[in-house]
Amino acid sequence: MSPLFEPVQAGDLHLANRIAMAPLTRNRAPDAIPTALMVDYYTQRASAGLLITEAVAISPQGQGYADVPGLYGTEQLDGWKKVTHAVHEAEGKIVVQLWHVGRISHVSLQPGYGKPVAPSAVRAQAKTVLLKEGVAVFVDTSEPRALELHELPGIVQDYRHAARNAIASGFDGVEVHAANGYLLDQFLKTGANQRTDDYGGSIKNRARLLLEVVRGIADDIGGGRIGVRLSPVTPANDIVDADPQPLFEYLVRQLAPLGLAYVHVIEGSTGGPRELADRPFDYAALKAAYRQAGGKGAWMVNNGYDKTLAEAAVAAGADIVAFGRPFIANPDLVERLHCNAPLNTPDRATFYGGGAKGYTDYPTLG
Repeated sequence: MSPLFEPVQAGDLHLANRIAMAPLTRNRAPDAIPTALMVDYYTQRASAGLLITEAVAISPQGQGYADVPGLYGTEQLDGWKKVTHAVHEAEGKIVVQLWHVGRISHVSLQPGYGKPVAPSAVRAQAKTVLLKEGVAVFVDTSEPRALELHELPGIVQDYRHAARNAIASGFDGVEVHAANGYLLDQFLKTGANQRTDDYGGSIKNRARLLLEVVRGIADDIGGGRIGVRLSPVTPANDIVDADPQPLFEYLVRQLAPLGLAYVHVIEGSTGGPRELADRPFDYAALKAAYRQAGGKGAWMVNNGYDKTLAEAAVAAGADIVAFGRPFIANPDLVERLHCNAPLNTPDRATFYGGGAKGYTDYPTLG
């Protein structure tokens, strides 16, 4: 049997195989509350070794897209409890991705129509999603304001509170979203962070907020139930760093002692090329820095993997491979990969917003 289908340990999580379902925003949670349709959607895909939920807002301020779920209100937690219970009944494992979008938002999605927040008042040349009569509409992100120094402990507490809510809702763990140009990634990278206080300038300062978040969550729920998602060179959401290699090697060395479940690395441009000529990066050196610092968590790779690439990655030392879009149209992706069956083609028109069509109605092999 291919090692891709063998069990693997990720911190405190024992996974039935090395295939993870990557986070996929689907915009089907009106009022930020998980629905019965979402119960079906995740349960259909529970054969993955690990389900990582769509990104979930840690607070009303953290929301940047229409109809994405949250993890801060009673109705939201009740909805998630139904999801986790159903996934566990199907013998699956599921973690929730904790999300604060930072500047990738729109005033119409913010409390009191306030400006989105960011490390610095630098507007992203990016789009977000609003829904008009149930149809996804892409609009420019709004001009952000810089977070005040006294606000940052509150951001950390929002992450910690959401992580505790996750465990109370039955999740097996959490994934801290520090990738793709959202708030924690904005603090990491020079293109968005122009601060001159303890959270800007040097690598140590720019990494400070993310490390405070992860260390705080580890204190609350234990490092073995935490994953961290990173995207060293992606241009997603207008993000860039002047010198990412030393930044991310420093970061993983600091994460190593926390006993994480896994580190989830997006290689190249999110949803695009795996290699960027103008943004070279040594992922083997990144993993080596983590292991040399004592990091024992599973190493998860992501971006454009098929079965052949995934098996090669595992043979080369990756512990888990995350698949994104293939899981949209193939709820039984694990079985299809195992028996080399053809894959359903996803309907792009139904990616964002809507109902069951293009969400829970894709056929399985059975």
